[in-house]
Parts: sequence; C-alpha cells; structure tokens
Amino acid sequence: MADLRIEGEREPLLGDTPGNREWDILETEEHYKSRWRSIRILYLTMFLSSVGFSIVILSIWPYLQKIDQTADTRFLGWVIASYSLGQMVASPIFGLWSNYRPRKEPLVVSIFISVAANCLYAYVHIPASHNKYYMLVARGLLGIGAASTDEIEVPQGNIDQVAVVAINVLFFVALFIFAVFETIIAPLTMDMYAWTQEQAVLYNGIILAALGVEAVVIFVGVKLLSKKIGERAILLGGLIVVWVGFFILLPWGNQFPKIQWEDLHNNSIPNTTFGEIIIGLWKSPMEDDNERPTGCSIEQAWCLYTPVIHLAQFLTSVVLIGVGYPVCNLMSYTLYSKVLGPKPQGVYMGWLTASGSGARILGPMFISQVYAHWGPRWAFSLMCGIVVLTITLLGVVYRRLIALSVRYGRIQE
Repeated sequence: MADLRIEGEREPLLGDTPGNREWDILETEEHYKSRWRSIRILYLTMFLSSVGFSIVILSIWPYLQKIDQTADTRFLGWVIASYSLGQMVASPIFGLWSNYRPRKEPLVVSIFISVAANCLYAYVHIPASHNKYYMLVARGLLGIGAASTDEIEVPQGNIDQVAVVAINVLFFVALFIFAVFETIIAPLTMDMYAWTQEQAVLYNGIILAALGVEAVVIFVGVKLLSKKIGERAILLGGLIVVWVGFFILLPWGNQFPKIQWEDLHNNSIPNTTFGEIIIGLWKSPMEDDNERPTGCSIEQAWCLYTPVIHLAQFLTSVVLIGVGYPVCNLMSYTLYSKVLGPKPQGVYMGWLTASGSGARILGPMFISQVYAHWGPRWAFSLMCGIVVLTITLLGVVYRRLIALSVRYGRIQE
C-alpha cells in the first residue's frame, strides 16, 4: 500500500496523460469532492501567502533603514531581488526532486526553510553589525522556500515558437512593471511627501489594498470584455494604460520636495553585551524615540533639482498602473495557454515562471539603481521607453498570438 501511495504521488497532478491508471475510467463522486477540497485548500494557501507577501514588501524599506542606517535604495533593490533569485534557483531543484521522490518531501523541506527564514527576518535587528546582509540572506531563503515543484514534462511539437518567445517577453515586462512598482513605492512616497516610516507603511498598505479590490473588478470585467474584442486587443490596451500611468509620474513644475538635511551617519559599531542582546530579542526594532528625519535625502543629488511628483499625479498613476498590470498579467497567461494548446505544458510553463522570476530579479535592481543615481525623472522615462518597445513587439507578433486549434484550422483551409 505504501508503494502505491508513493507511486500515486509521483504521477502528474492532472492525471490525464496516457498510461495513467485513471485514464480509461470515469471520475467518482468521492474523487471529485476530494479534488475540489484540495483545490480550495490551495486557493486559501495562495491567498494567505499573498497577504503575507504584501505585508512584508511594504515594510522592507522602513525596516531596512531601522536595522542598518548604512543601507540605501540601491541595496534595497538587491534585498527585494534576492527573493526571486532564490525562487528561480530552487525551483528546478525542487522540481527534479519531486520527479524522483514523493512530492511531500520537497514540500515539507520548503516549509521548514520558510519558517526558518521568517524567524531570521524577524530578528535581523539583533546582531551588532552587518544587519542588512542578514536581511538579504533571509529574503533569499524565503524565495527558496517559496520555490514551486512543478513537474517537468516532455514538450510537444507543432507550436509556434516565435509566439511562445514573444509571450514570455510580454510576461517578463508585466512582472517587471510590478517589481518596479512594489520596489519604488515606499522610498518614492517618503522622498516626495516627507512621510515617516510608519506613515509610508500605513498609507501604501491602504493603496495596495485598494489596488487589490480594483484588480478583482478588472478580472471580472476582462472576462466579459475578452469575449467581444479578444485577448490580444485587451493586452494592447493594458500596455497603453500602463504607459500613460508611468508618463503621468514624470516630475514637472517648480515645486521641489522637502530636503532631508542630516549629518552623515556614524557607522561605528558599539559594543553589545549579552544582556543587551537578550533584551533586544523582546524589543521591536520600530521602537525608537528619535524619529528619523523626513524628506528627500541630501545624499541623493537629484533632490535639489528634480520637481516634486504631486500627490494627485501619484494617485492617478497608481490607479492606471493598477488597471494595466493585472490586465497584462492575465492576458499573457491566457494567450500563452491558448498558443500551447490542450497538451501537457510543464516545460513551457516552467519557462514562463523563469521569465517572471527573472523580471522580479532585474526590476528591483534596475529601478533602485536608476532612482538612487538619477531620480524619478530618468527612472520613469526609461519605464515609458520599455513599455513602448513592448507595444512595438506586440504589434509585430499580433497575428501570431492565436490559439493552437485556430492555427491548425487556418493551415487546413
């Protein structure tokens, strides 16, 4: 019996491939209920995981500033990118592991890694020095714990490879946009509007919660709209909306942000006793009587000559990007699935996952470096350029982004 259970665990999850023991039999009522129970559990797991991710991503920048005053926005990009880097490296390892061993093994190991990484993240303020590097390691371990264990299957032929590559690029840009937005929102609002760390976490949390509600409405609307005008037109419209959102973010006018005039930080490391370390375990890193100065840091030279991004600009841009991003993300998935057809898609979906992970690695690194050196004008101008190139690519391959069944129907005609 144990061997049968292990053998069952190693079978593809969908159970619809030739040679499967259930290939030639109908699904029983008990199996149907069990399958949907598992699906609902996965829904709940993904929901809780997304909630936790949203909470952490908003607090990374204030938390990083609290635990290590030597950290800047450039290092923030590395911290955020380390999550996706860990996920991208570990995903094929866990996938290979699950091919030769029961799926429970890599799942249990990934859960333990996630728990350990979260514990490390919670106490990175304890060491006397190098705290930012402990956070970097913690985020990387969290990415490893979040690595997927998708099965690797044999790729099918007769697929338009140009369309496949194009959609991977489109999906990369969609995730790149999201990575840029989630990385820059905290430092941007703190620089432009002199928000404190607590205000940045609270107000940006409210903004992202509103965007979540907006995304639900968008998903419902897109489902109805796609039946009338098709997925390709909706994807094009989503990219145009995103471009308008970044264009609106460009600074203009004669008003400048509040400058944060502060002395250079003293980087000397104080001696810490064992008793102080124990006390520190119970003390929140956010408990600080001396509030940090607010405004745009004088260490960023562009603060002196770059106009402020007005709050109305920012909120309008957020709404537009909140419309465009979910549209681009959903339509990329939909078109990709249709281009591949009804056959097993394991390898191709693995490429899509790797594309998204790469975007979430490069996005934070790109925006944090450009923003720190040249400011929001250059950062968002370059984003507008990237979106324009993506729209051009979509126009070039527009006629090739069709379902596999439609493609074969045209060949037969």
